[in-house]
Amino acid sequence: MKKFLKFIPVQLTFFLIAGILIGTNFSIQPVQLFAVFGVLILLLTVAYSYANKQFQTTFIFPVLVFLLSFFIGFGAITFKNQLNNKKHYSKVFQFSTNAPVSALISIVSMQKSTGYYDKYEAEVFQLNGKKTIGKILVNIKKDSTISQLRVDDQLAVKMVFNTITEPLNPYGFNYKKYLQQQQIYHQIYGERFQFLRLPKSKQTLKGIAADIRERINVALIQYGFKNDELAVVNALLLGQRQHLTSELQQSYVGAGAIHILAISGLHIGIILLILTAIFKPLHYFKHGKLAASLLIIVILWMYAILAGLSASVVRAVAMFTAIAIAMYINRPSNVYKTLVISMFFLLLFNPYYLFEVGFQLSYLAVFSIVWIQPKLVNLWKPKFWILDKLWQLFTVSSAAQIGVLPLSLYYFHQFPGLFFVSNLVIIPFLGVILTIGIVIMALAVLQIAPQFMVDAYILTLQQMNKFIGWIAHQEYFIIQQISMSFLLMVALYIFLFFGLKWTEKKIFHRFVLVLISVVVIQTVIIFEKYTVQSTSEFIVFNESKTSAVGIRNGNTIHFETSEDSLKTTANFIKTYLVGAGLEKMLPSEKIKNLYRFNNETILIVDSLGIYKFDSLKPTIVILSQSPKINLERLLKNLHPKIIVADGSNYKSYLNEWEQTCQKNKTPFHNTLQKGAFILNN
Repeated sequence: MKKFLKFIPVQLTFFLIAGILIGTNFSIQPVQLFAVFGVLILLLTVAYSYANKQFQTTFIFPVLVFLLSFFIGFGAITFKNQLNNKKHYSKVFQFSTNAPVSALISIVSMQKSTGYYDKYEAEVFQLNGKKTIGKILVNIKKDSTISQLRVDDQLAVKMVFNTITEPLNPYGFNYKKYLQQQQIYHQIYGERFQFLRLPKSKQTLKGIAADIRERINVALIQYGFKNDELAVVNALLLGQRQHLTSELQQSYVGAGAIHILAISGLHIGIILLILTAIFKPLHYFKHGKLAASLLIIVILWMYAILAGLSASVVRAVAMFTAIAIAMYINRPSNVYKTLVISMFFLLLFNPYYLFEVGFQLSYLAVFSIVWIQPKLVNLWKPKFWILDKLWQLFTVSSAAQIGVLPLSLYYFHQFPGLFFVSNLVIIPFLGVILTIGIVIMALAVLQIAPQFMVDAYILTLQQMNKFIGWIAHQEYFIIQQISMSFLLMVALYIFLFFGLKWTEKKIFHRFVLVLISVVVIQTVIIFEKYTVQSTSEFIVFNESKTSAVGIRNGNTIHFETSEDSLKTTANFIKTYLVGAGLEKMLPSEKIKNLYRFNNETILIVDSLGIYKFDSLKPTIVILSQSPKINLERLLKNLHPKIIVADGSNYKSYLNEWEQTCQKNKTPFHNTLQKGAFILNN
């Protein structure tokens, strides 16, 4: 590990990542960045010349190199951020009103559809007659009579550019942040008649790849592929997961096998082995090894393009390109070094990869397999060949899970207890499934695929889906709603690192570091428990058809709702309990009209519209279930500090109430716009 940490690309990658992280929160003008680069390069040149004359490297030289790497990361995120470009559509037009704007857009990719809308990612190349850049999310209402849009389709639209809202309830998934990491800041909603499809002026690589995938899908459908089997083929072989149903995807997540449906290092590694075997005969010719290596690299990148150039595909192909080059020059490839070098260049190409969950999990998994798996496999040496192979598969899967566990719990809050069963059954056959699948796709496009072969393959996929579904339905083994904070995740990784280092060499100071890391974990747990127990909140949640409030006292909360009963599986309840790290939830009750919390008197005015009570002066008024009241009269009678309107009210009422509050200079909180209303202690 010491040698690994002294590896120069490791140190450069560390400072590159630091620059990217700082660059996301602070901005420097491009002119200033160029000036910094100029000064650093000049100082490096002077330091290098001095070192050559003195025949020794001074301390200042590596410092300047690391500074340069830091500012390269800073510059990469700055120049990649389209908001810093004057041509970004948001700089051309200020979206301060709900007025529709005229734009020309080009479809970049298809996204996973919802029940009501087909979703696409698009590039805005003209806005109000001016040339622009920038991506948006396009939501087109589903229409079974009209075919879906395709990649490279160009559209003329006149729609409202809506900003993407933050989560409206505490600890909800931040879709706005997720899209911002993909540089998408607005979305449009419309129907088919609201856009005009223009003649295609050009076709991009992604468009050509999408057309090829479409041809493959048409051929597969003709041979009998449909529903889940077709969706699995698209995910497994073509890198397109948007066709997976929510139920099927959740089954693979619950079984701990979702990585099988994402083209990653496992898939590309298998393809590399297949291609190496196919082109092996070329090695007997002059320059044949070079030709074979070039062909393998070209085919891998062609496959990456066909699979849509997603982050996971680009990452895997970049890593195995380095391995293919190492195989050509007959140098044993150090996987650690290959990982770091591929990470460096990928982040240089697109620094936003750093914030993708798949990127983080993938590198952690591979690193964990390389480091942890040898330690696990040495714990037992089976005498029988079959047991040895099963043990190796089990240790590979376990090593990957150990490495990604804290991060996985932080993001997904669940642990699939039977992950090793699904991996032990499927992974040994994955190479065969991939190989036969590629052959069937090629033969199907050529219309020469043997039907018995296709039927057998479809049956295999059906059985695989059924097995995964069975594993996922063993809910007793799926541990859900696990609360994991960022601090606790970091503390667990510190413990994991020092614990593994101690197993390598059991010396005293390493054991002390393990004990210190245990103390750090305990400190974080105690601090978070104290924070939870010392927090009290009154929350008005944002729900569309019902009113719901939560009264929290320490680690206990109870919900009250306008309905007769409240489902404890409701999303806003689960996300709040997990996010807040609460242990107890009291039975739900019927919502009341009057509450007292932290010297505040809270009155809820429901559909009955009753708000006049003797000797009652509420400081906060909550409007729910669209009460038919004269709000101006209520304000004059009660003089509340603030009016809160939850998501159960008609939108027309909300607009009127907001105008009335503005007129009377009373703060107005609309949960549909501002999210849940929270009172803290």
